[in-house]
Amino acid sequence: MKDVQGEKDLRCVPLKHVGIKDLRWPIELRDKTKGTQHTVAKVTLAVDLPHDMRGTHMSRFVECLQTLGPVGLHEIENILDTLKERLQAEKALLQLEFPYFITKVAPVSGQTAPMDIDCIYTAEKGAELKWKICAEIPVQTLCPCSKEISSYGAHNQRAFAKIEIAASDMVWIEELVDIADAGASSPVYGLLKRPDEKFVTEMAYDNPRFVEDAVREIALRLEEDKRITWYRCEVESVESIHNHNAFAVVEKGWK
Repeated sequence: MKDVQGEKDLRCVPLKHVGIKDLRWPIELRDKTKGTQHTVAKVTLAVDLPHDMRGTHMSRFVECLQTLGPVGLHEIENILDTLKERLQAEKALLQLEFPYFITKVAPVSGQTAPMDIDCIYTAEKGAELKWKICAEIPVQTLCPCSKEISSYGAHNQRAFAKIEIAASDMVWIEELVDIADAGASSPVYGLLKRPDEKFVTEMAYDNPRFVEDAVREIALRLEEDKRITWYRCEVESVESIHNHNAFAVVEKGWK
């Protein structure tokens, strides 16, 4: 059959990314404590397209994805190498968006429950592999100003620490969760009994932090990890008494 995609293109416009996106796909992830866990990812696969090629072969992206085993650095690099070879490309991109489940232990009762963390793995390979991990972690913030000016109580709310990193070696999502929890007023849990609620509420009250405080605390911890070569962190607080959210951002390079 005629290969229309393989026709020569005379417009001489190279394309940065050509491929497929929003493909839902079952994947198996490497899990720090359990070995592996299963989830569903929204997948983007792409290659660059030379100026003289009219199109790419979209079906080959799905064919390559079928070989993906438990997701780690090595497995993703193999997929990118296969894409480059099958589609005659110099660069290939793979992005996976997925919920990752961690098990959290309540601080007093010891009750356990899963909690979902929205994550993105992004990997691109030309001559070298470039790899980024992004995790959005729910935490709690309590306003230092509100505590200072109020006769009793202080407004507190759920916040989200969005941490994106590039690393020279595998950094576990659980490790990013620990860093986010340490930077906030208190962690968030999937299951709390009354003694746990008392503990978490009082912990936040004893540890008031603006989003500015939280994002700085997280940055200092990320700086200490020698595996992390770049990071960007944003803490966004879903304000409980204001008709807006508050946020703060830090990126590696401030030192």
